Amino acid sequence: MSYNWQTFLSVGLGGFFGAMLRFYVNMVVSKNFPHEIPFATLTVNIIGSFLIGSMIAIFLYFTPNEITRGFLITGFLGALTTYSTFAIESYFLLGTSFTYALLNIIANLFGSIIAAGAGYKILILVLK
Repeated sequence: MSYNWQTFLSVGLGGFFGAMLRFYVNMVVSKNFPHEIPFATLTVNIIGSFLIGSMIAIFLYFTPNEITRGFLITGFLGALTTYSTFAIESYFLLGTSFTYALLNIIANLFGSIIAAGAGYKILILVLK
């Protein structure tokens, strides 16, 4: 895989749109579901994991060029999902509620893995 300025630009643009969507989802979820557990981060991680599983399945049948793949996977989904925010939120929850921290960690970890697998399996079945 060779990298050129178009690939770098596509990753940056994808990251811009993914970050904007993450910000929007964060505002909507936080406003409508206020709770000690950070449901906004969980939401973007589950949705992003489902989407990456789906895209990987699609890419088995329709191979995108490196610019499209960089935009969608590295840029958009990389910025939409957030491991670092999940990590610091979990750390802070440990200081206030071990139970909420544990629930947050389990939900993000297993929820993201299950969502990625579900996205992959569903699209494999649809594309067959």
